[in-house]
Amino acid sequence: MRIHELGHLVLYVRDLERSRRFYRDVLGWNEIRGEVPLPVPAAAFSSGRTHHELLLIEVGSAAAPMPPGHRVGLYHFGLKVGDSDDDLREVVRHLTEHGVRIQGASDHTVTHSLYIADPDGHEIELYVDVMATEEWLADPSVVFAPIRPLRL
Repeated sequence: MRIHELGHLVLYVRDLERSRRFYRDVLGWNEIRGEVPLPVPAAAFSSGRTHHELLLIEVGSAAAPMPPGHRVGLYHFGLKVGDSDDDLREVVRHLTEHGVRIQGASDHTVTHSLYIADPDGHEIELYVDVMATEEWLADPSVVFAPIRPLRL
């Protein structure tokens, strides 16, 4: 067996409409809509790479919040938002316009990354690749290089 790629991510959310607006209107992800009624309140999104990369399932306002601090479970997921630091600077401008707080910014040698949270607190890494695939494949240790503050 061999994994070919990460196919999709499914997140439980408290308020589907609030999360739908965030992923669609703020992050600009294309929502996939169909005419078939779903058995649960849900929304799917795709960049066009595959049928859906993100599925949101509403669990309601009574759902337990994510516990703070270190815990077992999802830490964050990454979304590629461009190909250059100029693209990342545009993302900063866009997030600021929409009132989204940037929680962190890191230079990972192979990527430059911003960190935000969705309305339910799921951490999201918005990144651009800054090292060519051939370079890190030639020296995979750079993937584990010390993290430095990002200077845009």
